Amino acid sequence: MSGQTLDAGAEPAAHAGPSRLTPWLAALAAYAVPLWFVLAPMALFLGYSFFSVDKGNIVFTPTVANYVRFFTDPIFLPIFWRTCLLCLAVAVLCVLFAFPVAYFLTTLRGRRRYMLLVLLLVPLLMSYVIKIYAVRSILGGNGMLNKALLATGLIDKPSMLFVFNLNAVLLTLTVLLIPFAVLPIFLSLERIPKALRHASADLGASNAQTFWRVTVPLSMPGTLSAMSFVFVLAIGDFLTPQMVGGQSGFTFGRIIYSQFGTAFNWPFGAALSVILAAVVIVAIRLGGSVERQQGGPR
Repeated sequence: MSGQTLDAGAEPAAHAGPSRLTPWLAALAAYAVPLWFVLAPMALFLGYSFFSVDKGNIVFTPTVANYVRFFTDPIFLPIFWRTCLLCLAVAVLCVLFAFPVAYFLTTLRGRRRYMLLVLLLVPLLMSYVIKIYAVRSILGGNGMLNKALLATGLIDKPSMLFVFNLNAVLLTLTVLLIPFAVLPIFLSLERIPKALRHASADLGASNAQTFWRVTVPLSMPGTLSAMSFVFVLAIGDFLTPQMVGGQSGFTFGRIIYSQFGTAFNWPFGAALSVILAAVVIVAIRLGGSVERQQGGPR
């Protein structure tokens, strides 16, 4: 009898070891994945940025020459600031186009809402290259945009204003990144209590006044998150400028790509990548701080 009691008492102890290890393994996986796949590559890039290249070979002597070159060379800083302004314009345009779509989604109910959400998510599953080619065919000399402008009589011959320049990069990035702006804004609008809108109407406010004084201010956290998200995606994109930008649509991402490719100057490319990563971190932190000030989730 005592042996049976001992065995029964020993069984939970046998299972106590794995049950105690499970939280530790989960915590280890939670910290190891970002450490290995995010921080380790960034540390590697940071280390490489202090090296140099001599006759095609990497010289592992620490130096700050790559950063000095970035700030003193008359080529890189103008392209860097131009890229930042371009991506900021993309973020603003995406929000302007995405907000009406997100607001319309909140007015739908049932199956229609989810069908439209699925339609918005379908382009995210498509190949990025295919989407770029699709937009380029629309903006090209014989594309739908030029044909529409010719049909309306606004132009008398095909315009090259949207082909292989910064305008093409701006429009292409805007079209490609609008779905990424719709979702944060939609979630922000969904969190606004309907009672606030009803209270605004009960106090005599019109629909327009309720929209501008209640809905828009309360949706600012999601709007700012969308802008920050789109800006980060746009500033790190080198493929879109490569395919639709041409010589006049050169961006900072293309410079980094060329340093790792044709120039084979990995240390300088790593330094440019570190600078770009710093800009991304600042954009995310700035967006988060402004979002908290506007009353977003803490």
